[in-house]
Amino acid sequence: MEELQYSKIYGAENNGIPLVVIHGLFGMSDNWGTFGRSFGENRQVHLLDLRNHGRSFHSDEMSIEVMVDDLSAYIASIGADQVYLLGHSLGGKVGMQFAIDHPEIMAKLIIADIAPKAYPPHHEDIFNALCAVDIGSKENRKDVQTALEQYIKEPGVIQFLLKNVYIKEDRSLGWRFNLEVLQGKYEDFITVGVKSGIFKGPTLFLAGEKSRYILPEDKAHIEAQFPQAVIKTIPNAGHWVQAENPQAFDAFVEEFLDQ
Repeated sequence: MEELQYSKIYGAENNGIPLVVIHGLFGMSDNWGTFGRSFGENRQVHLLDLRNHGRSFHSDEMSIEVMVDDLSAYIASIGADQVYLLGHSLGGKVGMQFAIDHPEIMAKLIIADIAPKAYPPHHEDIFNALCAVDIGSKENRKDVQTALEQYIKEPGVIQFLLKNVYIKEDRSLGWRFNLEVLQGKYEDFITVGVKSGIFKGPTLFLAGEKSRYILPEDKAHIEAQFPQAVIKTIPNAGHWVQAENPQAFDAFVEEFLDQ
């Protein structure tokens, strides 16, 4: 039996088309808890942990293709004929590929601050910092924070990573994500673009005003693969658009889903 992704579910099962949310690299469903509780008042919301993240299973395989297969298996497990899909960053790349591969399941697609293009490697500093921290020897989260601060200067990035610290069965600390596989397979899922194909359904791209992930020159590429795409900018937000300006982000998502 294939393993299913871990999920947190908000809202009633019979409340229309479910909304499935997928986080980005080093993230997890917990990052979207406030969003899930809010949107769960009007529809069922499924917050997923990608493989090798959060409380989902660990695997030596890590590619866009296998994550698309994971998503397909999860949707089949909940018996949904159609879903709304929201993906941020890496989750957005998985969402775009899923929509192209399985358009019959997609009611609407929302992509947060990622384009379908290939990106150069850009997480080396984070990987170097994580590998330099001997987390198993740390006594508490504060010790991990102090160690990370020697390598990473952005407090927001450090706090984001610290959400992954947990206490293992032997009472030592560990990372929720599978650091070894994420680093080893990085080029298989980050530095690749969405494969050729077209999703003709309703699509919303939300770009952070201060982010460089979606650039003006990406518009033609986006519209070539997602001809119904609407691109909106979240003001005063960087890459973590949903956390840095949740009011604007939620408003755009709600408006799009209600159309």
